[in-house]
Amino acid sequence: MLLTLLLAWATLTGNAFAQFKGNATGLQIPRFVSLKSKRVNLRVGPGRKFSVQWLYLNPGLPVEVIQEYDQWRQIRDSEGTEGWVFHSLLSGKRTAIIAPWDKELSTKSSNEDSFARAYQNNSSNASVAGILQPGLVVSIESCDETWCKVTKGKFIGYLPKPKIWGVYPEEVFDN
Repeated sequence: MLLTLLLAWATLTGNAFAQFKGNATGLQIPRFVSLKSKRVNLRVGPGRKFSVQWLYLNPGLPVEVIQEYDQWRQIRDSEGTEGWVFHSLLSGKRTAIIAPWDKELSTKSSNEDSFARAYQNNSSNASVAGILQPGLVVSIESCDETWCKVTKGKFIGYLPKPKIWGVYPEEVFDN
């Protein structure tokens, strides 16, 4: 509830990327992280006594930390599912999902518009480095105001921010 009010205040004041500090870590809330483990239980509350509502089996999956309580982090995934995970199951390594909102469309047809073009540098005038399928998880190396440099194995490319989930529109960083 408090986070919802703070985010509403940030939106009303024009500061959509307002930084609030987590009470357990002092780190920015909200923030993107990734799953570290091959098996991550998503619980309905912050503790082992709470039931498991979901089991993630995809290490590297990006999630958004939206709240902290002691050693527990409330997270949200790209589909909007929220729950609590133990802090040691999360990593600061930045990852993203390619256009998860187009995932169903790309499996039903070969609609080229649902795929993301990655470029050889941060310009849509650059040569295409690859075509990436929605739902693919990639590592984020850096982001400027409009582009992110991503990798997947030996592949390196640049994607416009609106084509990925795992980075905020105003966020700029270099790992």
